[in-house]
Amino acid sequence: MSNPLTPGSLQGKRVLVTGSSRGIGADTVRYFAEAGADIVVNYRNKGARAEKLGATLRELGGRVIVAGADLTDPASVQGMFDTIAADYGGLDILVLNASGGMEAGMAEDYALTLNRDAQLNVLDAATPLMGDGSRVVFVTSHQAHFIRTVPTMPEYEQVALSKRAGEDALRERIPGLAERGIGFTIVSGDMIEGTITATLLERANPGAISSRKEAAGKLYNVSEFAAEVAAAAVDPVPEDNTRLVGDITDFIS
Repeated sequence: MSNPLTPGSLQGKRVLVTGSSRGIGADTVRYFAEAGADIVVNYRNKGARAEKLGATLRELGGRVIVAGADLTDPASVQGMFDTIAADYGGLDILVLNASGGMEAGMAEDYALTLNRDAQLNVLDAATPLMGDGSRVVFVTSHQAHFIRTVPTMPEYEQVALSKRAGEDALRERIPGLAERGIGFTIVSGDMIEGTITATLLERANPGAISSRKEAAGKLYNVSEFAAEVAAAAVDPVPEDNTRLVGDITDFIS
């Protein structure tokens, strides 16, 4: 997938993508770095993988902070932003990409804690570092965005409801962000082939991904969807603050 961002167009811009050591997040920070941005790679665990990505991104010429932080731990989040403030002096683009809730062994309320509470906390911690012209992007799925009107598979319902709760709570922040000159875009996509969520869904409900692909006609892969996320950070903010990626016929009919 070619980079949707013009080379050098983000020179001097400072970008944090949460959950960016792998998957959609990793491809998204790579697009930003190729456009000249200074990057913050955030990870929860597997620091060696994050450091390896950081080293690769530094070869592109920009600065890179590799910041381990558990987004459900406010103290951990604040530590990450203290580092960003000290090293970069501010932040121009925040991509709220990290999410979850299907992992085994987590507390019953983990999905809501991560997909709603943690998203708000990260945004609130980032906002003081962001100024006029800054951008925030929140990444979600059609299954979550449309969950109030279109049921999803039972294995994903709890996660979908928690992500929709996060979206609703973040939308309430939009007027205050606008007053500071900060644009906010929600990027919603269908199931993405090759992600951890897709793998877990397929394990819990064999055939789920192929069935959805057949119904939609096409599912984006990781690099394709990451390109949409990266573009959302620089394209004009949609009137309804929502960028829908891929076919949505089954969700609005």
